[in-house]
Amino acid sequence: MVDHTHALSFGAAASDYDRFRPTYPEEAVRWALDGLSDAAQVVDLGAGTGILTRVVRALGHRVLPVEPDPGMRAQLDAATPGVTALTGSAEAVPLPAGAADAVLVGQAYHWFDKERAHAEIARVLRPGGTFAPIWNVRDDQAAGWVSDLTRIAHLGDNSADLLEQVTGFGPAFGPVEMAEFAHRTLLTPDELLGMLHTRSHWLTAPAKQREEIDREVGELLASHPDLAGRQTFELPYRTLTFRARRR
Repeated sequence: MVDHTHALSFGAAASDYDRFRPTYPEEAVRWALDGLSDAAQVVDLGAGTGILTRVVRALGHRVLPVEPDPGMRAQLDAATPGVTALTGSAEAVPLPAGAADAVLVGQAYHWFDKERAHAEIARVLRPGGTFAPIWNVRDDQAAGWVSDLTRIAHLGDNSADLLEQVTGFGPAFGPVEMAEFAHRTLLTPDELLGMLHTRSHWLTAPAKQREEIDREVGELLASHPDLAGRQTFELPYRTLTFRARRR
């Protein structure tokens, strides 16, 4: 079952989500769209506040963002001049059959009802089109404090879980390919807390648990030798990109 309580929890923090969540490395998006013509028609499904939409536009493609949460759509429209997000979901995309050369998904595929979403994505894609989910995942191996942060803040996403989830996209798609890209963001301590406050676990947690997370993160920032006294620090990510072609 899809947990819509968590999936639709982000709208209340849409402005902070757009400000603090990491963007996607251009090389990851280029790889996802490899083989498509210039100015391809791309659907950004579960587009959120448009973080991925803006990367795709910067590469010269046309983008139609689709997002179910009204707060996230409003932030996308405000932060992305010339683009208006469509109301819809992975299970009900408001576009005709064969309308897209590619469908991309940034940080949202794990919320989908997979069987219904795969059929709907296949409907929207032209034959030979690309479906590509993308995730920025914290690199727990790159710095010891990152695994501590994951534990304290109950950050559940990790590369092993994603590799188990993304095994195939149903009979309408060919085999899944995967590539990995290194990625880093520069944060202040306040920006790290701001990013954590856009996570679904924190957004849906009781006030007491939120306070406990913030307190323990503050202690980590003050005590870990790689963080203590630093005005800024790098948070390392691994950007995992999957793609498959519509048969």
